[in-house]
Amino acid sequence: MRRAAGGAMTRGACMGGKTNVGFIGLGDIGSHMGRHLVCEAFEAHVFDLVPAAVEAAVEAGAVASPSIADMAGNCSYIGVCVNNAPQVESVLYGDGGLFANAAPGTCIAVHSTVTQAQLLRWAGDAAQRDLRLLDAPMTGGAARSQEGTLCYMVGGSEEDLAAVTPMLQTSAEKIVHAGPVGAGIALKLCNNFMQYTEFTILAEAARLAQACGLSLDVIKAVGESNGVVNPQSYQFVSGRNALAPSCSDEQMEEFMGWAAKLAVKDLDACLETAAEKGVVLPTAEHIRARIENVFLARDESRPAAAGQG
Repeated sequence: MRRAAGGAMTRGACMGGKTNVGFIGLGDIGSHMGRHLVCEAFEAHVFDLVPAAVEAAVEAGAVASPSIADMAGNCSYIGVCVNNAPQVESVLYGDGGLFANAAPGTCIAVHSTVTQAQLLRWAGDAAQRDLRLLDAPMTGGAARSQEGTLCYMVGGSEEDLAAVTPMLQTSAEKIVHAGPVGAGIALKLCNNFMQYTEFTILAEAARLAQACGLSLDVIKAVGESNGVVNPQSYQFVSGRNALAPSCSDEQMEEFMGWAAKLAVKDLDACLETAAEKGVVLPTAEHIRARIENVFLARDESRPAAAGQG
């Protein structure tokens, strides 16, 4: 820790002049976000239930926190990037959680995709404990997380934005201030709805193109020119279509099942938030009903085997 005037130790700083920051959740995206925090400005403390994920982060220069409570006692900023709302709540609540162990003023950034109502409830509970909780979901996937080119959507005050920007910048190409707390996750849900719709549309268009003797690459060539096709949609459909013709349903589940379940969870959060606002989204409901089969190529968009058209 760094010494303040008069020789007192300040929480959130260490002897080398670095600020102690924490990161919880070292999955496909979070592992890279956590490693990007390893830099001259920060001493990155990490926590995950998977020992191998923590070991990889430590090899990259991070410090392994033995518990969430220990991290809360050492870090003035903590990012949370776990899979779903129950996992977020297991990090925040309970005797060993952040709420019970973080010092007043600690800033908690939730990166997970949840409903807006859940995020607002957590922020309210944090405020009662003199903690700052804001939403900072991101888009870009694992590849852009590794590159450090994610786009963050932040919900919070201008003061909150200023507090988290130095940490987010380590893995960001762009940081969008969506508005007050809850606005970041609302923007993320809108973005997810559009993204999964684009996946479905391009998968079907690729099937029609194949039947007409065209390749996905020529769709991409035109779509990139007029803005209809984006890199993420192309990467999804081209990857799925490369696997599907030679894979059994069981193999597709092995390769793509985790992503399909994530898509279902994200669209459920979108539809639940819409219902809370009294908004009807017929297209989102249709995509939600189909998205798992689209990911697993178990619907009409599945590409035909070679030579079958």
